[in-house]
Amino acid sequence: MLHCPTRRSSAFLASIALICGSLALFAQDEKPQHLRKYKPPAPAARIEVTVVKDFNGKPIEDAHVIFHPIQGDKDKGYLELKTNEDGKAIIDVLPIGDTVRMQIIATGYQTYGQDYKVDKAEMLMEVRMKRPGAQYSLYKDNTTTPKPSDNSGSGNSGSGSSSPGKPAPPASNSAPPASSDKP
Repeated sequence: MLHCPTRRSSAFLASIALICGSLALFAQDEKPQHLRKYKPPAPAARIEVTVVKDFNGKPIEDAHVIFHPIQGDKDKGYLELKTNEDGKAIIDVLPIGDTVRMQIIATGYQTYGQDYKVDKAEMLMEVRMKRPGAQYSLYKDNTTTPKPSDNSGSGNSGSGSSSPGKPAPPASNSAPPASSDKP
């Protein structure tokens, strides 16, 4: 019979501990939480870029389409995609209202670059890539004016003369004149 009062007192103490513990948990629920408030992300735009050849309009596969989000004068990193077999690259993570610098690099074509304001929920762009042009050289005549074919009335023989502001073309004979050893 000794065991009965001990069991009763231990059951009583256990029930009191359980009630106190649940009151403590209830008191914690009423305290304000010091967590950051959830801020939903800005709505994002869906941008579809189609990259085609300028001379025939066929798509360019595996062209690099690079997006540089710009905030003020700072570049906020970049996102790079490659075009599929239809010449399309689709991105849907750029927030509406941002400014983005788009750059396209394709093997065998001029690099393209342009700044855009993302102002719609869906934007479709087509970029026509051009073949590289001729390089500018200081060593050849870059003017498109034809050279005179005859020497009548000009007073110039055409060798060694140059226009003002332009460097003289190199002489056709680069070897020094022959010197005579006779006195």
